[in-house]
Amino acid sequence: MTAKTVLDRRNFLRVAGASFGAGALYAFAPGLARAGGRELSERLARANGEAPAPFLFAQLSDAHVGFVGPPNPTGTLAFERAAALLDGLPQRPDLVLFTGDLTHDSEDHAERVRRMRRFQEIAGRIHVPILKTVPGEHDAGIDEGALYREFFGETTYAFDHKGVHFVALDNVSRARPEVGPERLAWLKKDLARYSRSTPIVVFTHRPLFDLKPEWEWFTSDGDAVMNVLAPYENVTVLYGHIHREDAHTVGGARHLAARSLIFAFPAPTEPQKKPIAFDAAHPFKNLGLRVVHCGPGAKGAPSIGIDEVELTMREHSGTEGFQQLLRPVPA
Repeated sequence: MTAKTVLDRRNFLRVAGASFGAGALYAFAPGLARAGGRELSERLARANGEAPAPFLFAQLSDAHVGFVGPPNPTGTLAFERAAALLDGLPQRPDLVLFTGDLTHDSEDHAERVRRMRRFQEIAGRIHVPILKTVPGEHDAGIDEGALYREFFGETTYAFDHKGVHFVALDNVSRARPEVGPERLAWLKKDLARYSRSTPIVVFTHRPLFDLKPEWEWFTSDGDAVMNVLAPYENVTVLYGHIHREDAHTVGGARHLAARSLIFAFPAPTEPQKKPIAFDAAHPFKNLGLRVVHCGPGAKGAPSIGIDEVELTMREHSGTEGFQQLLRPVPA
């Protein structure tokens, strides 16, 4: 048994908790709980200096705090509901990653300040040990990220958590969809000290591959970024920007997008990039949740069950309340 065969780039990060229209709740390395998990953990500990341990984390994206318009006249309501649901989950995640467009842009500096403060207030209701952000173009494009850095710190950085290396990568603050040579050089230097088997999670705003360039769903030097990541066996890229869930495998790495917290865009197969119309009777439509259960099934093989979760205007709390929201999806 090798580390790669048990925990490769396709399965080291399983969607295993709530996938919010707010984002997604992921479980790292569920395979560690199965047979061979201890051997795998020991191999990775020898190679990387720290053994990975199972944990949950959430991805949220595109709250656009300050936006009120026909696609969603309710403003921050979905963000607030998602924060409440996440804070009330029976199993609290270790960390929350927010993949950009925390706020909606404005030419008024004072208004931008108010929106960033409002984002911080709502996000502060999620009581998790770690909450990290990366900017979107609405947060950083107007001033190359200057105000964003005042509120949230650097736009590109890295940290480690339970054997996983997380990289926040800014691909928006150059006022175009680009990482840029300076950040590419930083990324090479940052990754150089890690072994090829280290699990790596990159979180960014725009997709690092050409999903639909004519809609600006791309990063111009995304290929250069992925070339830097190519030697590593366990790479997952989390992003936002497209206001919908999406999953692609490109060059061996998994690219996963979370839905928006404000309104949804159509699939890239559609002819027009036009926000999906607001439904007053169902204000959180397309901003719902998904729960994916990953565990051992028959004969020890992985088993995945999916529940859809609909954000509603009703209050729910605790395990019982959360279970009331679940709607099993037929196999």
